[in-house]
Amino acid sequence: MCRVPPHKPTLTDIARAAEVSTATVSHALNGTGRVGDATRRRVRETATRLGYGTPGPPRSRTLGIAVTTFATAWNYAEIAYFSRALTAATSAAHARGYALTTLPADRAADDSWHSLAVDGMLIMDSPRGDPMVHALRARGIPLVFDGIPGDPRPGDHWVDNDHEATTREVLDHLAASGARRIALQSGHGGEHYARAVTAAYERWCAERGAPALIVPFDVADEPGHGFDALLSGRGRADAVYAAYDPGGRQLLAAAARLGLRVPGDLRVVCASEDPGYAATDPPVSTVTLDPERTARAAVGLLADLVEGAAVRAPGPVVVPAALLVRASSLAQPAEG
Repeated sequence: MCRVPPHKPTLTDIARAAEVSTATVSHALNGTGRVGDATRRRVRETATRLGYGTPGPPRSRTLGIAVTTFATAWNYAEIAYFSRALTAATSAAHARGYALTTLPADRAADDSWHSLAVDGMLIMDSPRGDPMVHALRARGIPLVFDGIPGDPRPGDHWVDNDHEATTREVLDHLAASGARRIALQSGHGGEHYARAVTAAYERWCAERGAPALIVPFDVADEPGHGFDALLSGRGRADAVYAAYDPGGRQLLAAAARLGLRVPGDLRVVCASEDPGYAATDPPVSTVTLDPERTARAAVGLLADLVEGAAVRAPGPVVVPAALLVRASSLAQPAEG
């Protein structure tokens, strides 16, 4: 087993540990020469493990931002929450004199994190076992998270909402509107948001002796077929909280196909930053997580960490969420 050298590692140290030549190490770290993918990955992982390239004071005046929930190619910038967060983060970074590099989602699965030239990184929805987080931690690059990291450590900083309180507010609102069988559409990934919302929903149901009715979110299910069983037959759900956008539109589509009136037969609330929900038929109640305030707070924390300025104690910065009530979840008058 290779031990970390007591001094700052050199190319020779990396070459010895990776069992390659120093020339191969140089090519692998700089992306030059003819080096196989497996060898390049091994060299970069070895360099990270040994602490090679750990940054000192700010050098590039560049911060990075990425969503690492899924290590696949998906355009998170098309989602209203992320697009609004990216705009606010860019503005906040520029105000502090930094450029902001937005990285594709599928970069979390490659080895580019071992040589990424940033002074600090804002990571959104980081799951457990996040390889990008592991690589950047090993390099000593300052990190701030949007949402509690999947693998939190003492000293971590993150910005988040109170998902327990927000979920309970939505469920209490639906119950007060007359709903008795309230379901949740939630994610099935490893990010904290999905786990926190689902756990809060399950606790709320258990306290009331109500069944927990959970439907997995599928972004590709535009017609909302995933709700068919939930919304059909005796004992069907009469309200759904969709924790992800575009769950609200999926529910409207499913209700129309199944002949259900919203909100007469089905009450709907969706967590979304999309202003278009105010113009649907009927307008859909939404939960806003205030991505602009979240992004500004996160970038401010990150710049302070990079610059070695005095920062608040590790742990969360809590940004309030808000329930915007519209017609889709209002109580209906009793029929005479």
